[in-house]
Formats: sequence, structure tokens, C-alpha cells
Amino acid sequence: MAIPFPKRKVSRAVALEELAILEQTYPNAVTALQYGNPFELLIAVILSAQCTDARVNLTTPHLFAQYPDAESLARADQADVERIIKSCGFFRAKAKNIIAAAQGLVAEHDGAVPGDRAALEALPGVGRKTANVVLSVVFAEAAFAVDTHVFRVSHRLGLTLATTPRGVEEDVTKLVPREKWRHAHHWLILHGREICKAPIPLCARCPVVMCPSRAIVARAAKEKLSLRAATMSSRARRGTLVSR
Repeated sequence: MAIPFPKRKVSRAVALEELAILEQTYPNAVTALQYGNPFELLIAVILSAQCTDARVNLTTPHLFAQYPDAESLARADQADVERIIKSCGFFRAKAKNIIAAAQGLVAEHDGAVPGDRAALEALPGVGRKTANVVLSVVFAEAAFAVDTHVFRVSHRLGLTLATTPRGVEEDVTKLVPREKWRHAHHWLILHGREICKAPIPLCARCPVVMCPSRAIVARAAKEKLSLRAATMSSRARRGTLVSR
């Protein structure tokens, strides 16, 4: 059952109240990716595309044991990297990207991860979301990353109607003080993982009681029950006719 997003944004006052509740609910929310240094986080974020953080965390220890820094990964055999990261999905493209990113780090930054957005996004496999994660987590910069959880939860809360991650980023950062941008995307991610799940959110457990999607979810559930009852009734009638 697909739950449609609200068709209108909530008022600014409601949006601020929703975000305040999330901040209070997830005060210590941080990235779930496990890393020991900026290089490891950068590679982990690239691997996390269309893959769970839990799966990435199972994969990276083996990868970093073999290739602990940019210099070693830059010289890696792609087939070997593919073998290690295969469970992360899209492993051929990801292996190519992380090797090329490591080569870029070595060639342009002496193997270190740059704290500059333009330099980060110039690396293969690094888009705005990956750069925002690295900037916010490693360098404590004001950056807001939009992944699938942030996109979904922001829409369900009525914070945005944007159809692109960049649009969602722009809408939500207008509501959050700049110094909290790097924390806010973690509130939304954790809420998406624990409560506001895809495809069906756990509204009964949600602390954001003013969320506009509550009514949408309740209506969808009612329609599903009605359809189920109609289907069962139709089957019962057909069974009665056959038995005659």
C-alpha cells in the first residue's frame, strides 16, 4: 500500500513544532556508519548508496583491512575490490568509483579528504549528498544531507513539496537554524528508520502528533480494510453460487 504525501506544506509554525519534537526525541542522533577517519567515512558513504548502513558496516572492515588508506586503495585491483564489496549492491560501479576517488585524493590532495565542497564533489562517485555527509560529520560544517529517509520524512511531515533532493534541502534548511543543519538530517534519518518507515509509517508510536500524514495513513488503512471486506464478500457470494 503506497502512502501518498500531503499535497500542501504545513505552516511554518507547525513545521518548527514538528522539528522541535524530532530534536527532543533524537538529541544524540549521529551517523550509523562506522568509521575511524575521514577517508573511511568518505568510502563508506559512497558504498551506502542504495544500501543499508548496517550492510556497509559489515563490509568496510574487510575492505579497510586490505586497503587502509587512499594510497593503497588507489592501487587496488578492481576485481578484488568488487569481491569484497559485492554485498553492497551495484558493486562494479561502486568499486570503480571508490578506486577513482582514492586516486583523486592521492593526485589532488596528498591522500587526505578535503574539507571543501567543490573539491569533494570533484571526486568520482561523490555527489552533493555524500559531500554534505562528510562536511557535516567530519568537519562539523553547516551541511544538510538528503537521503531516502530525509526525502520521505520531510514530505510526510509537510515540510516540503519539492521533487528533488536539492529542493528538499533548500526547504528544510530554511526552517532550521544554520548551526543545527548538520544535526537535523540525523533527526529525520533516525525517525525514518524507527517510526516513519517505508512503505507504512508507525503513526501510533509517532511523537509528532500534528503530522499531516496521520490522517492520510488512517484513510488508506480504512480503504484497505473496506477493499478486503468487499473482496471477501464477493468470494463468499461466488462460493454460494457454486455450491448451488
